[in-house]
Amino acid sequence: MLAGAVMLAVGGIEGLLTDGAPVFYGIFFVLACVACGLWVRPAELFAAPVVAPLAFTLGRLPAGGDGDGFLGLLRDVFTNLALQAGWLYAGTLTAALIVLARKAALAVLRRRRRGDERRVRGHRPG
Repeated sequence: MLAGAVMLAVGGIEGLLTDGAPVFYGIFFVLACVACGLWVRPAELFAAPVVAPLAFTLGRLPAGGDGDGFLGLLRDVFTNLALQAGWLYAGTLTAALIVLARKAALAVLRRRRRGDERRVRGHRPG
């Protein structure tokens, strides 16, 4: 939700101020992906890389372009998605790598806790 709201706001600002500068939007998208990867709850870690492309698309709506009506807006949004695929992939990959690192760290912590519990109980692995 946060990534979608941020990208919607950034897309609106980009449409008003920068005349469609893809670098401005791309940098904020990667930053939103980093935040999404870091702040998502541990139980929902794999949602971050899934939400990233949705947030990217949502943010393209207000900065869509000069399309005629709804179909023109969709055409402009999908054209922007194709032209800015590098930013889309970079942000999604960033979120995925952060999530994988967090998942690995949680697995290591879980293993350590199990080992500590066994030592406290006096249980020796045999």
